[in-house]
Amino acid sequence: MNSRIRRRILLSATALATTAVAAAFPLAAHAQAAGHKPKVALVMKSLANEFFLTMETGAKDYQKHNAAEFDLITNGIKNETDTAAQIQIVEQMIVSKVDAIVLAPADSKALVPVVKKAVDAGIIVVNIDNRLDPDVLKSKDLNVPFVGPDNRKGARLVGDYLAKRLKSGDPVGIVEGVSTTTNAQQRTAGFKDAMQAVGAKIVSVQSGEWEIDKGNAVAAAMLNEYPDIKALLCGNDNMAIGAVSAVRAAGKQGKVYVVGYDNIDAIKPMLKDGRVLATADQYAAKQAVFGIDTALKAIREHKKQSGLSGIVETPVVLVTK
Repeated sequence: MNSRIRRRILLSATALATTAVAAAFPLAAHAQAAGHKPKVALVMKSLANEFFLTMETGAKDYQKHNAAEFDLITNGIKNETDTAAQIQIVEQMIVSKVDAIVLAPADSKALVPVVKKAVDAGIIVVNIDNRLDPDVLKSKDLNVPFVGPDNRKGARLVGDYLAKRLKSGDPVGIVEGVSTTTNAQQRTAGFKDAMQAVGAKIVSVQSGEWEIDKGNAVAAAMLNEYPDIKALLCGNDNMAIGAVSAVRAAGKQGKVYVVGYDNIDAIKPMLKDGRVLATADQYAAKQAVFGIDTALKAIREHKKQSGLSGIVETPVVLVTK
């Protein structure tokens, strides 16, 4: 898909989302009637990751254009594995008595207890990006709507595109995100689906923890252990950037394919010159906006957490040179 077509798709999707939101949620009138402007906290993972900076920027821009309707607080953690810090942020938002928390959890299980604490305090919680573990939620008798893409489907799109360049028996490695997160697990599953369909041999699956340096170290170890490896499938673009550096350091440019996920700006020159074969765009800003609107609708309609429903699936598309 060329960049012009991608831009048209994104602009159309954003325009449709904005129109739908404006029609569905006349929140200013409600806020005035209730005499209270809702305060929404957007709690993300690492703001060192360009994906979450894009999410934050999109959310702030949306609030700026709807300043009469709600206030927004944004927070993120230092790195992708600092689960304790994210739990502490949620604790702070509970103390601050926000009306809603829109959460991209660093860990699908570890965040559930503090989510329950927030819900028990009367705060609406909406889950975006990385889905909270359904079994753990059930064990806590929690109902938390999820707004985000089908990560397995997105990774399968990327994997299928790579598979066209592979043959049965080719060795490949998967550089996974944080292994305790649902989205990492789903992306790995999608990559595996595509590789198994073509008969490629998955020789290693290791966590690069969503980060450039750790992705680089894992990719370098795979290239060293499996010198005939044909491709590195990376669970996000940060790790793909690290893998590209590992491929270059090993003197295997043009011999090992690298794919990623997220379509961050930093990956685009690598797509253009072929260092990265493909990625997936899951529209970070759109996820945040839909998560915020799901929370605001619940507030407007005076819904309790237990009355919220389902999954709002957001788009994910294949991006290539």
